[in-house]
Amino acid sequence: MSDTLPPCPECRSAYTYEADSLLTCPECGHEWTPGAGLAAMEVRDSVGNLLADGDNVTVIKDLKLKGSSTVIKVGTKVRGIRLVDGDHDIDCKVPGIGQIGLKSQFVKKSAD
Repeated sequence: MSDTLPPCPECRSAYTYEADSLLTCPECGHEWTPGAGLAAMEVRDSVGNLLADGDNVTVIKDLKLKGSSTVIKVGTKVRGIRLVDGDHDIDCKVPGIGQIGLKSQFVKKSAD
């Protein structure tokens, strides 16, 4: 058994454990094969920069929120993103809006 197991890819829990050839999360029940999905989680921004958990990004176009009259304006800075699987591959908190999922094609990695 390894001393440093990766966090759960679903809920990011640090309490993962090995069960036979799988890694298991006791908090959400997710099971996965060690090393599986690492290449699939390569997420790039609108200009091709590789994104990682904790990066800061800037929105590159006005985004209307479905079912609302609220708009995320171009230039909005989002700090500390989290990458997730799915169509909206960025999970983040947008200032003034709250928790939301964004598509990586509508953001650009920022240096600050």
